[in-house]
Amino acid sequence: MDLLLFALDKNNDKPLYEQLYLNLKDAIIQKQIATGTKLPSKRQLAEFLNISQTTIELSYGQLLAEGYIISKPRIGYFVEEIDELPYIEKTISSPISIPSPVESFIFDFSPGKIDENGFPFKIWRKYAKDLLDESSKSLLQIGHRQGEQELRAQIARYLYESRRIHCNVEQIVIGSGTEHLLPMILRLFQDDSKLALENPGYSAIPRNDLQHRAIPISVDEDGLVVDELENSAADLVYITPSHQFPTGAVLSATRRTQLLKWAAQNPTRYIIEDDYDSEFRYIGKPIPALQGLDQNDKVIYMSTFTKSLMPSLRVAYFVLPLSLVPKYREIFNYYSATVPRFDQHILANFMKDGHFSKHLNRMRKLYRKKHDKLITVLSKNYPNIMVTGDVAGMHVLISVPSALPESELKARARQANINIYPLSKYVLAPIPYEHPTFLLGFGGIPLEKIEEAVHALMNSFTH
Repeated sequence: MDLLLFALDKNNDKPLYEQLYLNLKDAIIQKQIATGTKLPSKRQLAEFLNISQTTIELSYGQLLAEGYIISKPRIGYFVEEIDELPYIEKTISSPISIPSPVESFIFDFSPGKIDENGFPFKIWRKYAKDLLDESSKSLLQIGHRQGEQELRAQIARYLYESRRIHCNVEQIVIGSGTEHLLPMILRLFQDDSKLALENPGYSAIPRNDLQHRAIPISVDEDGLVVDELENSAADLVYITPSHQFPTGAVLSATRRTQLLKWAAQNPTRYIIEDDYDSEFRYIGKPIPALQGLDQNDKVIYMSTFTKSLMPSLRVAYFVLPLSLVPKYREIFNYYSATVPRFDQHILANFMKDGHFSKHLNRMRKLYRKKHDKLITVLSKNYPNIMVTGDVAGMHVLISVPSALPESELKARARQANINIYPLSKYVLAPIPYEHPTFLLGFGGIPLEKIEEAVHALMNSFTH
């Protein structure tokens, strides 16, 4: 019994059974209680330590569950042999502080932010509430691997009405974001297929995985330089023709024709068209989608609800040429859609009843006001700042004539608690720029704060 004379503190926050369990475990590990030793009965130990039998039972039960002791019916508990030194928890004197990666800024010029106040919460909540009911219990099961048919049907209708894209539900695949869907598309082609990427271009593409097959193609004021593409070994090209990211250039009509001809010249060539923010255009008519102009089944169309609705929804999709649908089904016959079925049906119902179109109309007006306000403030107060890429989307490009390097200007902005994105973040291969250049996103900044935000940013550059 002497070996089991443990110090149990009834005033300790730790329960008595846990204190006893830890003392017994440590004694067994340290060989203070030999293997094969019979432990006292619950009644005996309870009387000896002046505690309840229930406490003893809980302690023995935990030791039994972890394999430190064994129970022999009608005989008692015995210390089990431990083959290897078990894991022993460290005593941490103070909690470890792990800094949060989430940063907060007074003004955030991120090109990926939307206007939170413009979201129709009441309407969205109604559709969510209506769906979360026993009548929707079938949605608890795994759905169609290409996404819910109801949502794909609404996407097909929307694409025809807004982009004049002809497609059916069998061509549409729904997934959680461009960075998830693009690798799926690439699996439809040979591993050694060369992929041309706009330079600068969209940074969410997994370029580290594509280094052996990625070919940077220059971008100018008319978009992708197709002459460079024609002289490359690329079989595939990823392009943002309606509003090139991040420069804002629009692929000219001549180059659109040239690009479609390039794809038609070889059966292995395809165009991946990312139409990420075509809903927001402020000058002229909407730019036609390449897929709508394609006569040879050579364009894989991609888009997302990130800009038009909300980034956190994580719903994107692509439209396959009919010729690639059988190959897709063969390769991805095991695949399950990565967007929750409930979210897909909420979105489908939201679109079916016309709320998506109404929301887009409201947001176009709001973003146009923000866009115009930003341009006005810059042109009126900072005429030396060159602004480009301002015909569409939710960001513009500014070129800052400064003797300071881009990194120093960014650091000064951060010191002023302002977040900006340098163009170099999106460069695949080095590009010489005369002046430091930044993306200025205005989607997430309230209209009444835009002037203050611009002045604060420009002041940070000079202090």
